[in-house]
Amino acid sequence: MASAGSDLGIENTNIKTATGVTLDEQQKTFVGVVLDLFAGRPSLKKLALWDDDGVFEDNITIATGRKQFEPQWYGLQTAFAEIERLHHEVVSAGNPIGMDLKTRYVTKGIKKEQTIDSRINIFYDKDTGKITKVQDKWGGELPDSSFKNVSVEQLFDPWWWVHYGEGWAWWMWSFTWDTWWWQAMRNLNSVSVPKMVSVPKNDEEDAKRGNQ
Repeated sequence: MASAGSDLGIENTNIKTATGVTLDEQQKTFVGVVLDLFAGRPSLKKLALWDDDGVFEDNITIATGRKQFEPQWYGLQTAFAEIERLHHEVVSAGNPIGMDLKTRYVTKGIKKEQTIDSRINIFYDKDTGKITKVQDKWGGELPDSSFKNVSVEQLFDPWWWVHYGEGWAWWMWSFTWDTWWWQAMRNLNSVSVPKMVSVPKNDEEDAKRGNQ
């Protein structure tokens, strides 16, 4: 079973749910951990709640396995000067747990601000008490690959290309300030981010970063 939230140091314990949605204690722990991660508050203890072969994916990243998904979460601390959660609401208590999330990010250096509305899906194994996958669907959508689900109409729509380019440019700049790395292709992001972002080796090192 999942560890108690207090043992994991979960900071986001005031979980808002839609009318008629009730979470059990295990699900509350999963949601609390995920909210902390999206707030730029990772820790080795919280990430221990993930399966070693777990997956994190959003519109520009597919990170599979601990060596890939852990740097994604620690990378938020590296990339952003401010992370503000504007809204969250759990809308489904199934498997996956569904949650609406709105977050404001401000990058370091150039102070570029971006607000992202997401549908978060949290998949888990009830028996092992581990998170197996988290999907972060920007605008409620998540492509299988960068272009796989793009329609012909979108390809000929200049505004689609403008928004697509803005999304890539914002994310690339967020890491460029600290690392000057320029690999941002969705399937390569999971490989390049671990090269840019270090993960604490132990709880003591984690605590020095303010993550305990």
